Amino acid sequence: MTSADTRCERTTAPFHLLAKPTGASCNLACDYCFFTSKSLLYPGQQQRMTDDVLRRYLSDLFEAHPDGEVAVSFQGGEPTLMGIGFFERAVAVAEECRRPGQRPFFTIQTNGTLIDRMWARFFARNRFLVGVSIDGPADVHDAYRHDRRNRPTHGRVLRAIGELDAAGAEWNALATIGRAGEGRGVDVYRFLRDEAGARFIQFIPIAERSTDERGTPYGDSVTDRSIS
Repeated sequence: MTSADTRCERTTAPFHLLAKPTGASCNLACDYCFFTSKSLLYPGQQQRMTDDVLRRYLSDLFEAHPDGEVAVSFQGGEPTLMGIGFFERAVAVAEECRRPGQRPFFTIQTNGTLIDRMWARFFARNRFLVGVSIDGPADVHDAYRHDRRNRPTHGRVLRAIGELDAAGAEWNALATIGRAGEGRGVDVYRFLRDEAGARFIQFIPIAERSTDERGTPYGDSVTDRSIS
């Protein structure tokens, strides 16, 4: 962020910057998540992006970019916890901040559980690229991805994908690969391609160090969730 009396220096090449408008806040409690615990670093503090910060962020982002496409990317935590209104304002502010030669391109990474028809139509209307976190078939996905009441989430994610498809919103799949999916590569891939309908898939390995009772990593051992 710039201070009130400074301005961004414009770059000669585009760059990618992720905004986390909810900080580490999330409605899920995935076993392998390394980020939700970061909310403990700021006890009692506001962890939602205010409209003033949103405007400064987008103003600086467009000011620093050259002409052409400018990626406006949101991640979490779970960014949809901000509500549609926040993202409607983000789209409007981006339009105000862009120069005539700039084209905003919106992306969001989500666990999908809060996406309904209204969200899907919003994403389609504003040409968001939606990254959906889904780890494969139900038994693989639900092994680690559950909500705060320890309930499975696979069905909710598939319903969200159905809403995105029905609305014509563009989406891709982000899948983590851990012990639950080991030896199931073909099953995972075919599920994501043929049943979920993904046309672009990203894979991230789970390789996490063991932690002590305070959550501090130690030694060279890894958790049971990690790939072998």
